[in-house]
Amino acid sequence: MPTKKNEPEMTSSVFVALVGRPNVGKSSLTNRLVGEKVAIVTQKPQTTRNRIMGIVTKGPVQYVLMDTPGIHKPRNKLDARMTQTASASLADVDVTLMLFEPAGDFTESELTMVEALRKAGPAIAVVNKVDLLSDFAALEARKKKIEEFGVFDRVLALSARDGTGCDEIFSILKPYGSPGPHYFDDDAYTDLPEKELVAELVREKALLFLRDEIPHGIAVTVESFKERPDKDLVDISVEIYCERKSHKGMIIGKGGQMLKKIASAARTDCEELLGTKVNLQCWVKIREDWRDNERQLDNLGFAKP
Repeated sequence: MPTKKNEPEMTSSVFVALVGRPNVGKSSLTNRLVGEKVAIVTQKPQTTRNRIMGIVTKGPVQYVLMDTPGIHKPRNKLDARMTQTASASLADVDVTLMLFEPAGDFTESELTMVEALRKAGPAIAVVNKVDLLSDFAALEARKKKIEEFGVFDRVLALSARDGTGCDEIFSILKPYGSPGPHYFDDDAYTDLPEKELVAELVREKALLFLRDEIPHGIAVTVESFKERPDKDLVDISVEIYCERKSHKGMIIGKGGQMLKKIASAARTDCEELLGTKVNLQCWVKIREDWRDNERQLDNLGFAKP
């Protein structure tokens, strides 16, 4: 039925969980769909630790995308919280996008998630990274294997990296929405406070620059965030926590060079995010075995699902 003149269109919201194995491209797809960097992205698995919300408003429809930690076998209490966060997200949404690699065996954690989706509600499968495939038959075979689960309403193929196939996602998600007012301002693109975005940008640079054994033992918090009243400048003090004295030395680096490299790269992104000059000070502290300490996890902001 057409909308009467001067009568506003009915608004609706679609809550969407993005789930899948580590490094399958959930954060890249979230950023691609939002058009802003709301989730940090690296080649290292388990980059996302908490549920991160990206918001896209297209006319009367608001899409709320929940980027979740990668599903994997937990090795410590932090991993357990991450996996539980991904699983708990299924109950909070209208539809789930489960991302898959374009080839390879399904992991035990993936198969467990598929079974959870069988009971949770509507789900759509997404074969990501199709830009890596040169054989159309291989893609069709992959899609057929996923269809055989009998869980997904449909199977999409796309590339979050170059945008192939991403444009149609919103029209596919729209029917799953619920009528009602938008939950966020129409110009919002995330629910994360600026302080948390800054902390994530610093952690991203640490993940990019440090050796493999160190980054996942790192947590970052913003201790102070002050705008100077007399100039276009924000003073930010960040603390980087690690688990070992030897790790602290590696993060700081010879003559402080590694820490300066991390801080300099993060400052550039922070200035782009905040639209102002940033004076970023980074400090490194030790919290032994924080990933297996419930109180430390609470203090560092890792929410229980």
